[in-house]
Amino acid sequence: MSDAVRVVWDDALTSYDFGPQHPLAPVRVELTMALARELGVLDAVELVGCAPAEDDELGLVHERHYIDAVKRVSKTGRPDLNAGLGTPDNPAFVGVHEASALVAGATLAAARAVWLGEAEHAINVAGGLHHAMPARASGFCVYNDPGLAIAWLLEQGASKVAYVDVDVHHGDGVQAMFYDDPRVLTISLHESPRTLFPGTGYPEETGIAGSAVNVALPAGCGDQGWLRAFHAVVPPLLREFDAQVLVSQQGCDSHALDPLANLMLSLDGQRTAYQELHKLAHETAGGRWVATGGGGYELVQVVPRAWTHLIAEAAGVPVDPETRTPDEWRAFVRQRTGEVPPLTMTDGRNPEYRDIAQGFDPADPIDRAIMATRNAVFPLHGLDPMP
Repeated sequence: MSDAVRVVWDDALTSYDFGPQHPLAPVRVELTMALARELGVLDAVELVGCAPAEDDELGLVHERHYIDAVKRVSKTGRPDLNAGLGTPDNPAFVGVHEASALVAGATLAAARAVWLGEAEHAINVAGGLHHAMPARASGFCVYNDPGLAIAWLLEQGASKVAYVDVDVHHGDGVQAMFYDDPRVLTISLHESPRTLFPGTGYPEETGIAGSAVNVALPAGCGDQGWLRAFHAVVPPLLREFDAQVLVSQQGCDSHALDPLANLMLSLDGQRTAYQELHKLAHETAGGRWVATGGGGYELVQVVPRAWTHLIAEAAGVPVDPETRTPDEWRAFVRQRTGEVPPLTMTDGRNPEYRDIAQGFDPADPIDRAIMATRNAVFPLHGLDPMP
């Protein structure tokens, strides 16, 4: 079992709410915490509250004029399109600053706990708002909490921070914030920008000396191909980079049921990725792991189960995939959503992959994506791109 593990939670985190028709419905994190609680997963962690990020803290990654603009929108609810608020992706609403600052503060609390040694791993499932830019809201994201955590760690004296983003969308905001900073390695595995927002994340986007790494996977990629790509790129780079802290964005919108994207992972494939990141945190970052949520728009079938597995894995008490979801939780799901809840903690898959070291097929689009990334960045880290 890992040492002390913290989960940062406050019921007010559900106030990050763009309205009843918006895909990023806060009920997804409410159901996640309820499921983790009913399964006893939260008994194995330290559950702590949080405070909103202060303006000076937000200013580590966001322009002051942008923070001021968000505050003005927050008071009136009137759009500010220059700030990216008032669009279909990022509707303006009264209280948007307070809600967004609380999400940022929760991830900052997680980073603080890990850096100060109060916890080995810390998680904010309400976080992962990786599209927010220094002076603009984007892609459902107002303040960039993973970016803030990384910037805060650097300010405290961290010499190297690694960031791994497994959301189906490119982690463009975090990449942009640290693109020219060799102290930060950003790795994003995502659906190809040719078919999905935000249209960035090509392998050729390499930052300074390979500080940015992008694995752009073809639509339709499932467990086997995704895990093949992950293992071909992420472990060698993390081992070479030797970070003091691993920060991860655990968006689960790579699932086959997600309505906004086109990858085909199962819950079991995602759970396998959590296991691998947990191992890599111990192997390459002294066990220091800050994990956030992220995207995920199948609110009942996917998000609660995926992130309950994430918390359980981090806590060292993994949930048997065959475990039935508790009756109390299923009743709560019906009450809150009117939907039919899943019966077990698995999709019934047994994810396996073939290692790239066994050879690659230039006719396979997944292998081509893998080799495009390795060819672009491995030499910049002194690694041989060939398997």
